[in-house]
Amino acid sequence: MDDNIKKLQEIIDNSSNIVFFGGAGVSTESGIPDFRSVDGLYHMKYDYPPETILSHTFFMRKPEEFYRFYHDKMLCLDAKPNEAHRKLAKLEQAGKLKAVITQNIDGLHQQGGSRRVLELHGSVHRNYCMKCGAFYDAHYMKAAEGVPRCEKCGGIIKPDVVLYEEGLDQQTLSDSVSFISQADVMIIGGTSLAVYPAAGLIDYFQGGHLVVINKSATPRDKYADLLIQGSIGEVLGAVSVE
Repeated sequence: MDDNIKKLQEIIDNSSNIVFFGGAGVSTESGIPDFRSVDGLYHMKYDYPPETILSHTFFMRKPEEFYRFYHDKMLCLDAKPNEAHRKLAKLEQAGKLKAVITQNIDGLHQQGGSRRVLELHGSVHRNYCMKCGAFYDAHYMKAAEGVPRCEKCGGIIKPDVVLYEEGLDQQTLSDSVSFISQADVMIIGGTSLAVYPAAGLIDYFQGGHLVVINKSATPRDKYADLLIQGSIGEVLGAVSVE
């Protein structure tokens, strides 16, 4: 591991155009369960599979069931940024990291200090009335009982989160492609790269160094210039930023 950290440090030291692409593994160290690990959400037992509950069709047909799951398992508002979030923010402040592209919806990158965060799958912190478009924050959603309703018109409030069967925001995708295609270093961390179209964005990277940091194997491991199998928080925590 020490040799890998040294290699990572050297890559970071020699770059001023880094892009970070991350997933659920970045937030598990903050206590937020991921979806596909052995103890992740997909292995818990509910009346319906999480993949079904978190679909557009299910949300429209059974909003009560959707919000029971969403309230209990997706609104982790007590979670705090970990070392990975904080170190990425420092890299951005140092002028090295140009963007964080995340599949997470928890807002921890912003809480950790990152400014340019592209949220591919949306955020629990943005919620809008489906009828009049009024905005509500995550704390309003957490406090609501049953299906959250708009105080202005009584419409159902929907999280600004990309559900199954829904498309990704085109502007976010376009911006992500732009940052990735221009980067000279891309660090992939805490993601199995199993969710598309998000994982397909890696194809746009044409830079010099591809770094993969993850506890388990990913489809991109064989293409990585540096592969570190371990905790993203521990690895980035060991990197110094000048």
